[in-house]
Amino acid sequence: MLKTIWLVFIASMLFISCDNQPKSSEPTTEKETEKMEPNEFELLLNYTDHHSFAKPDEAVVTHLKWIADVDFDSKTITATASYNINNREGVDTIFLDSRNLVISEIRRDDHEGALSFQLHEHSGVLGTELAIPISKNTQTISIDYKTTEGADALQFLDPVQTANKTHPFLFTQSQAILARTWLPCQDSPGIRFTYEATVKVPKGMLAVMSASNPTEANETGIYTFKMDQAIPSYLFALAVGNLKYQSLGSEAGVYAEPNVIEAAAYEFEDMQNMVDTAESLYGAYQWGKYDVIVLPPSFPFGGMENPRLTFATPTIIAGDKSLTALIAHELAHSWSGNLVTNATWDDIWLNEGFTVYFENRIMEEIFGADFSNMLALLSYEGLLDEIESLNKDNRAADTRLKVDLDGRNPDDGLTSIPYDKGYFLLRLIEETVGRAEWDAFLKEYFKEFEFRVMTSEAFLFYLDQKLLSKNPEWNKTIKIKDWVYGEGLPDNCPKIISSQFEKVDAQLANWISGTSAKELESSEWMTPQWLYFIGQLDIDLNQEQMSDLDVAFGFTASGNSEIKAAWFEKTIPNNYTGLGKTVEKFLIEVGRRKFLTPIYKAILDSKGGITEAKAIYEKARPNYHAVSRETLDALLAEK
Repeated sequence: MLKTIWLVFIASMLFISCDNQPKSSEPTTEKETEKMEPNEFELLLNYTDHHSFAKPDEAVVTHLKWIADVDFDSKTITATASYNINNREGVDTIFLDSRNLVISEIRRDDHEGALSFQLHEHSGVLGTELAIPISKNTQTISIDYKTTEGADALQFLDPVQTANKTHPFLFTQSQAILARTWLPCQDSPGIRFTYEATVKVPKGMLAVMSASNPTEANETGIYTFKMDQAIPSYLFALAVGNLKYQSLGSEAGVYAEPNVIEAAAYEFEDMQNMVDTAESLYGAYQWGKYDVIVLPPSFPFGGMENPRLTFATPTIIAGDKSLTALIAHELAHSWSGNLVTNATWDDIWLNEGFTVYFENRIMEEIFGADFSNMLALLSYEGLLDEIESLNKDNRAADTRLKVDLDGRNPDDGLTSIPYDKGYFLLRLIEETVGRAEWDAFLKEYFKEFEFRVMTSEAFLFYLDQKLLSKNPEWNKTIKIKDWVYGEGLPDNCPKIISSQFEKVDAQLANWISGTSAKELESSEWMTPQWLYFIGQLDIDLNQEQMSDLDVAFGFTASGNSEIKAAWFEKTIPNNYTGLGKTVEKFLIEVGRRKFLTPIYKAILDSKGGITEAKAIYEKARPNYHAVSRETLDALLAEK
């Protein structure tokens, strides 16, 4: 399916058609784009979404009316999805994506009775191509369907798997292309639709979505929702559980299970300040409310930026607000990602790199440059490790910002490369052109392309026309195509110095020289310093050294999941006896993939690790979301 964006640059402005859907034409390569005159007003760019069967240049969905019944006994959703469509070319078929759905009937407004439809099965993650007959007069189509055990976006939890242990729980995770496992849709980030929903759940439970939300359970168990801003399918989200809500400001609030709500409200009490700070940097928050829901620990990610309702892992509740950079990250997505969206998953850096940069700026404004620089240096260390790991796995091509995911699971592109390499490119641009120039550009960029899509090629053109062309030396300094299309980390990556980490280095040197851990000057260290300290420890540690650190600092029993996970990575391969059953308990209770993958790898590297890893995984796997299971199934299958 060839999909094309027309970008017309007139009077120094880029214009994209108001319905924000791609138009078709002949391909233009990145090499051909380079040959165009810099002052040319019209630029033709193409993109192909490898991961969707939709043909939006022919017929596209524009609005969804979703009526659903959530059944916790069968762990299924029975629903009707009714779409308003735009048959642009007067074609006789509209194509949607589905996967493991049982479709019982399809109707359209200009035809009596049920339609005959076609399902074309495909291998791998793409699922099923759903071809629905339409006419040039068709305005709406309606699909009756039911989810199955193959709905990888859904995780139904039994009460014992929740924090409160009293009610079951359901949450969804649609990114990248899992929306099609619980909603027949045009499952591409470049296609947006508004929606309204009516959802029935068991009485006494609260349902919330990426939309306008209730704040308390009602007596009927029936809830209605409305999302007036158009979103791509990966941001379509639902959670159902025993939930309480607490307001944190005029625009901000938090949902959580009753025994978590107080701790969550304390941890996130700076959220309204974050919203205000973000708006002061890059323009008005366009989504109305900004709420967060703390999910059960099986949630596979740190957070998911569903509009109006960020989904968050409970592992960021540390009791001291030290891990709230994640909230800043998901909030930043309200501009980079949700507002201006990558056209395909090949361009995910346009979401994540911008978001890490924006997150860092929010943290700097609230907690100071020292703190934000520590976060940036930790990202740098992680980026170097990621590049080394990808090169070792013969995946050097995945160290580019613009990746080729054709024929692959788009999750393959969700390494730290789009996040951290993307961040350092944007920081390089800021340092080269000056913060004032860069901030003005970004604010205009978010405004110009709000509720629209972007490709790497379009962004580079826009960046050059609106900013870099002001000074020829800037392009020479940045060498932006080396960053976007080149492998590895360019040699002009910004260098960041942290006086706080220098203090850590000094104390680590003292410990290596023989000073006991309890005598180190560490009482005022913050979480980034502890993570840096653990990260700098030698690969080979003996029992005495590990015990000395653990007795002094309580790493094994830490309530901070980031610190605990980092400690496990260092001590498991060295068969530290002080861990006991702590690692197994952590892996059974926590489903966040960021922690699971390196910890299981550490176990595999330990003495007798293959047997131990498989034994723990057998116990823990039922608690994991499909996203985590897929990664770990592959990891352990290799052993």
